[in-house]
Amino acid sequence: MDNRQALGSWLSGPRAAAEQAGVDFGYRGQQLGLPEDGPGSIARPGRRLGALAVDWALCMLIAYGLITDGYRQATGNWALLILLVLSMLTIGTIGSTPGKRLFGLRVVSVDGGRLGLVRVALRSLLVCLALPALIWDRDGRGLHDRFSGAVQVRI
Repeated sequence: MDNRQALGSWLSGPRAAAEQAGVDFGYRGQQLGLPEDGPGSIARPGRRLGALAVDWALCMLIAYGLITDGYRQATGNWALLILLVLSMLTIGTIGSTPGKRLFGLRVVSVDGGRLGLVRVALRSLLVCLALPALIWDRDGRGLHDRFSGAVQVRI
């Protein structure tokens, strides 16, 4: 291996270097028995971030217009509480928030069923903490999904 290959593998990351060495990681969701693409496949990060942006904007609008009456410092805190309640109510009942529904996503249990109340509450709380949602595994599931036994799939 010359210096250019060594530098190139460092820049592209360990996954690309392992794939060049012949390791097969498969597709996202293969370990969970989900299809590679189409309905029921793992939701892509762009859709998830778009859904979160829509949900956050909705919560900010509700907090700004109905609760804080324009008081900017408290608006974000109230919006976070509204996001927690919105997530618990909508994911616990229909399996998706308004943003997830708009982007064609649904939160289901790893075994395919509906999430229970405790698991929905745990997942919602971890989403509001933000850090667990930023750490993903190789299937693209955040820690909030792994801890609650959930997966976000396309509808």
